[in-house]
Amino acid sequence: MIPEHKIQEVLERVDLVALIGRHVELKKAGREWKGRCPFHQEKTPSFYVVPEKRFYFCHGCRASGDAVSFVQRYLGKTFVDAVKDLAQELGIDVQGEEDPGVRERQRIKEATDFAAEHFRALLWQQDEGRAARAYVASRGVSEETAMAFGLGWAPNAWTLLADRFQKQGMLEWGQQAGLVTPRNSGDGYIDFFRGRLIIPIRSPEGRAIAFGGRLVGSDDGPKYLNSRESRIYNKSETLFGMNQARDEIHKRKAAILVEGYFDCIGLYQVGVRNSVALCSTNLTPGHLQVLRRVEAKRLFLLLDGDKAGLAAVERLAGPLLAAGADARVALLPQGDDPDTFARREGLEGVERLLESAQPLTTHLFTTVLPDGTRSPFEEKMAALDRLKPMIAQVPPGLVRKDLFEALATWFGWTAAIVDESLRNLRPKPGPTAAPASQPAGPARQPARPPEKAPPWLETLYVASVLRDSRLLARDTFRVCDELSHMGLRMALAHATSGHGTEDALYEASDAVKRAVEEAWRQLPEPGMVLEQDFSNICREIMVRRIDERLIYIRRATEQTAGAFDLTEETRQLLAERVELLALKKRVLEELKPGSSGTKAPMQPV
Repeated sequence: MIPEHKIQEVLERVDLVALIGRHVELKKAGREWKGRCPFHQEKTPSFYVVPEKRFYFCHGCRASGDAVSFVQRYLGKTFVDAVKDLAQELGIDVQGEEDPGVRERQRIKEATDFAAEHFRALLWQQDEGRAARAYVASRGVSEETAMAFGLGWAPNAWTLLADRFQKQGMLEWGQQAGLVTPRNSGDGYIDFFRGRLIIPIRSPEGRAIAFGGRLVGSDDGPKYLNSRESRIYNKSETLFGMNQARDEIHKRKAAILVEGYFDCIGLYQVGVRNSVALCSTNLTPGHLQVLRRVEAKRLFLLLDGDKAGLAAVERLAGPLLAAGADARVALLPQGDDPDTFARREGLEGVERLLESAQPLTTHLFTTVLPDGTRSPFEEKMAALDRLKPMIAQVPPGLVRKDLFEALATWFGWTAAIVDESLRNLRPKPGPTAAPASQPAGPARQPARPPEKAPPWLETLYVASVLRDSRLLARDTFRVCDELSHMGLRMALAHATSGHGTEDALYEASDAVKRAVEEAWRQLPEPGMVLEQDFSNICREIMVRRIDERLIYIRRATEQTAGAFDLTEETRQLLAERVELLALKKRVLEELKPGSSGTKAPMQPV
């Protein structure tokens, strides 16, 4: 991805008149240049180049845009290639400031995609995947659900995937992704996953970034084996199932946290679509940030109904208390896990269980000190010691103060006594090592200018096309060329060049990603209503662009004394005004507003 500020530099430095003048005969017309449009046949020139505003437009065929869009349209270039060609002419290095890991990250993604398809295909092969399919069926997972999660199979063969990577020239990147490992002796590589049902771990956008492997038909090795971290996978910021759950989490404002992949899959199959699972790690601030981005106001802990499950609640409690999260604990019957409970009790049973969930602090206090104030002193001190590791993670402040007051009430002490007893507890310092996704290397690149927030109407346009790519063909006024935000243009170009929506959002900046996801939540599903919304959005953008130009012309010509005092420049502007008014009329007639599920100028909630 080319940095947005480098694209802006290209647009600011390019001589638009000289660029277009190579292909169109232009004549000076006041502050602008005029010629016959290169995009349609015409006898009377209606194509304008406005160097002051760095854009061109044609009143005849409605073509408009900047230098990049002209190269795209006239020379048939992609967005990225157009930027790179112009940058090369101007001597601007658009690659030099890219993250040095961008190319490596892309190669690892390609290797991971290749492996995901490799595993998936093997699961559904008639003979090869029979044992794995039998195991999936024994877990009560339907073929439909297995396909929805992209389950796969890694046979017992030592080098099946490694050999395929070798043939594709991807062996190095397969190793970087943790999918193949060097042999202990001799040359060559062996597959990391063997004899395992493969469970893809995906980014919130749906891209496979890692894998979990469940041993099938053997006891030789750990039951579960997981990908190691890489440039595209940081398990402390990844929640399994988030790509499937994010819309339902946003709708319900609540998420269910489980510990196992099959717990999440089992809940999904019975209709519980807002569950996510940890990827063999502790709950971290990164996980909570992911949940905040999808507006999870409440978090239900749904864990195994045994000693290990109760211990897991205490392990997860520290980060949740530190964040002041609204967390609830839903206790499963003894011996149950979320998967088996969901299959036995169904959606209604899970919902009843969640309705009875206790606040996290209530669960903790009743677990460590069941009799509360009636407990003897020795039990209170033992309970306090048990709570200390959790409380130590809560930083000083309002949350810590309220926690101490609640604890004091349950123990029958005063808040001052609790504070005195726990005064020396301080949050443990976080790790100082660089995360796995950013390994140590060359000196850090200088900070780039912050990306400006995408305009909301433009975000709606891009989100609509990402939701249904067929809408691009309905953009009769080429609104895609009117987009001013480079991050949105990059995402749109990436998605419409064959990479798809997942890649477009995976590579997009956080600002673009957040804006598009918010727009998605307000847009309807593909269909007639979305088409009408898209028409409304195109209409609104075009009308606003035309009105902006009309205001400019009015201000530039309002000082004219009389018809006989008109300069050539003023005559051109007044002629342009007539053409713009005609264009506006056509836009309003052809893109008539209609009833739809969404109003075009809506704002994020």
